[in-house]
Amino acid sequence: MIAIVDYDAGNVKSVEKAIEKIGAEHILTSDPEQIKNADAVILPGVGNFGDCMDKLISRGLDKAIKDFAASGRPFLGICVGLQLLFDESEESPGVPGLGILKGKIKRFPGGDDLKVPQIGWNDIFSCRGKLFEGIEDNTFFYFVHSYYLEASDRSIVSSNASYGVTFDSSVESGNVFATQFHPEKSSDAGLKVLTNFLKFAGEV
Repeated sequence: MIAIVDYDAGNVKSVEKAIEKIGAEHILTSDPEQIKNADAVILPGVGNFGDCMDKLISRGLDKAIKDFAASGRPFLGICVGLQLLFDESEESPGVPGLGILKGKIKRFPGGDDLKVPQIGWNDIFSCRGKLFEGIEDNTFFYFVHSYYLEASDRSIVSSNASYGVTFDSSVESGNVFATQFHPEKSSDAGLKVLTNFLKFAGEV
């Protein structure tokens, strides 16, 4: 059973619809016990880093997510769900992230020719790892974000993208996967990424 974490932070319904389209069994839940007992977990997220952390903590989901990630079972973070896995974000100074992975979330510098947030399709490159089996470099995915990841451990970075700066667009560390882009909004390529995750989880 796949648990999609529901914590009033955005894009859970679109993720749920994508999983339904693939045909995998899932639940949408904010119950820490259901998350701890799931076979795989997906953490979506849209919005402010600090607000999202507050919502996780207020529901007791922060510990459940940390325990699940440490269990060796497959975990996928999406968009802010990627950012929350790391130590801190410039969006919410002084607010600790989950600290499951090491790195910082930084704000795009912006400028006359660079609108922030980045909204729309962007290609990714240097793709590797389980999520990108059957996906070529320079495939386009859908992004909506003002902040980007700079991972401390470069070995966990599984793809990059460029938007004014080159940034880490996905990570893979053992059983923990995360994407800055929205696979659930990225047409066939996004469904392929989700299918690859669910195959790794033994759910399809």
